[in-house]
Amino acid sequence: MEFRAALTYRASYLSSFVMMLLQIYLLTVVWEAFYDGRDEVDGVSLSTMTAYATLSTLQYTLVSPWRSSPIDQRVREGKVAVDLLRPVGFPGQMLSGQLGWASAAVPVLLVALPFALLIGAGQAPASTAAAVAYPLALLGALLVNQLLGLLLGMVSFWTLEVSGALMAYRFVAQFFSGALVPLWFMPGPVRAAAEWLPFQATAYTPAAVYLGQVEGYGTLAALAVQGAWIVALGALSALVWSRARHRVMSQGG
Repeated sequence: MEFRAALTYRASYLSSFVMMLLQIYLLTVVWEAFYDGRDEVDGVSLSTMTAYATLSTLQYTLVSPWRSSPIDQRVREGKVAVDLLRPVGFPGQMLSGQLGWASAAVPVLLVALPFALLIGAGQAPASTAAAVAYPLALLGALLVNQLLGLLLGMVSFWTLEVSGALMAYRFVAQFFSGALVPLWFMPGPVRAAAEWLPFQATAYTPAAVYLGQVEGYGTLAALAVQGAWIVALGALSALVWSRARHRVMSQGG
């Protein structure tokens, strides 16, 4: 249902991909100016950097929710009372809806891919191991991001409105995820903060795995960090939901 709903709003659906292509173009121009004719900066070539900018933008469009979780609207309209009667748990319903909405990005991503590679740059996986590990890293990124979206949506049980929190979340998440600037170019303290936050698992990790910036045990460690965040965010979501459900009951459902 959410997949079909996303396709219904065609203007918003298509404009998001125009903005995606514009971001790839602007990032490519910025990195070319940053390199200023040099072949490498800190051991990273310009071709790798532009490929990173293209790949991270494409995959972030897929794994990042295009809108807030439907939870806030369902809470305001009282539809959450019906959701509680369904045989599938409420968090499971909302995660399914978020994944359905995110999956609507796939068709246009396939159409936009040639234009994105033309504007930015493409590159084959760094190795066979990178090609095998990348789908796992991308799946981990999707799960981490959807759990973050679920937590953000459940804030509405206390505030009824999450648009302000969503704006702040998008800014912080996109920066610390490495979608704009890879972690290897961040200053020491900023990189340390990014490595302690879950956002880097949503953009930097899969792109770095694909391009061979993490290899061998580094790849296994990166996947393990994603797995740890999935478990931690899943447990936190269960805790928040247990509190939110009592709050719904106190409001009369």
